[in-house]
Amino acid sequence: MNLKINHLQHVGIPVTDIESSEKFYQRLGFENVMTSTFAHEGGEGRVMMMQHGTIIVELYQMPEPTLTEIRNRANGKIDHIAFDVDDIDETFATLKANGFRVVEEAPVYLGFWKNGCKYINILGPNDERLEFCQIL
Repeated sequence: MNLKINHLQHVGIPVTDIESSEKFYQRLGFENVMTSTFAHEGGEGRVMMMQHGTIIVELYQMPEPTLTEIRNRANGKIDHIAFDVDDIDETFATLKANGFRVVEEAPVYLGFWKNGCKYINILGPNDERLEFCQIL
């Protein structure tokens, strides 16, 4: 299998108060380079991409009731690790053909960044999520 991965794209972290988290990461030298919303189970979530040099941390706040579940966690949790790819459709086909547990039926479009992005997730042996993302 020849899967082209460019670099670690971002690490996704669910947060309970996105403004507070934004201020925290700004104190560490991160800058908010993208803010958007997303639909989830009839509600609207919020997302921010915080960048420091080449490091990007995705902060996202889920709508209720999922937000309550995040608030009730005893410890913080990194939700996923995302890898940058040039061609999400080719990556999707390669992963499916090689028997990886792909979560989505097809690449998913989000209106993030200037022209949007498409992503897919696979599950690792411990159900960890690895995201493959193409910024369009």
